[in-house]
Formats: sequence, structure tokens, C-alpha cells
Amino acid sequence: MAGTEQDENWMWRAIHVAREAERLGEVPVGAVLVGSDGKILAATSNRTIKNIDPTAHAEILALRTAAIRVGNYRLAGTTMYSTIEPCAMCAGALIHARVARLVYGAADERFGAAETRFRICDSPELNHRMEITSGVLEDKCRSLMQEFFKARR
Repeated sequence: MAGTEQDENWMWRAIHVAREAERLGEVPVGAVLVGSDGKILAATSNRTIKNIDPTAHAEILALRTAAIRVGNYRLAGTTMYSTIEPCAMCAGALIHARVARLVYGAADERFGAAETRFRICDSPELNHRMEITSGVLEDKCRSLMQEFFKARR
């Protein structure tokens, strides 16, 4: 499913922050959280190595930053842009934060928990569901990851 021009603009920002992670030797995942007013609340990338924290995924860091910025752990009406489909931890955090919409670039065949593996973000078993748009700048997002891992082999 393709997104809008606005989705692509925000995904380019997520790709930019993902490249920052790559320069630090982190897995290049970027996340941008946008408020219902269309203003950016957070733009972060993976920092698991730098922060010595297995939970320091881009999406988690974006949620933490935005929650502090707005003064509430509920981030209703927001949209999360992620270069890669969120894992189970991140998808669960998006649900708990009440994010309204998830837009991601490339699916994660191994760990993707929004649609590929577990469908956490729109599960009828949970008390919150979000709109999901996938495949926004998919080739760019996928190649970013593939090139990173190819260089490490």
C-alpha cells in the first residue's frame, strides 16, 4: 500500500535519521513521530549499542521523547513513521501509547510484528488498533538495511 506525498516526506526524514544510526555502527532504523497538528514530536534512530540498552529501538526512543515533550504517555492522534516494520516490543509500545497510525517502509520478514508476523497493531484481541500504511519508499528503506548488513559480513 502506497502512502501520500506527505507520508513520503516524513519517511525521507526517517531515512535521514536511520543513516545517522548507521554512521554510529547501529542498525539503520529511523523513526519520526508526528502530532495530529502535523508537527514533528520526535525523530530518532536505533541506539541500542550507544545506550547499552536493548530497548533503545528507534520507535521506543521516539515515543519516549514525544511523551516528555507533550507531558503525557498517551500519544493519541499521532503518526509513527518507521523505515522498517516494528518488532513486537515496538508494536506493543505503539499500542500502549495509543498511536493512531503507523507508516513503515519495508516489511521485516523475521521480526515484523505490525503485519508480517503477529499483526499486533491492528489485532482485534487488543483494546487499541491503528491504521497501518506499508511500503512507503520501500525500496530505499530495504536497501538501507541490506547494504548495512552486507557491509558487515
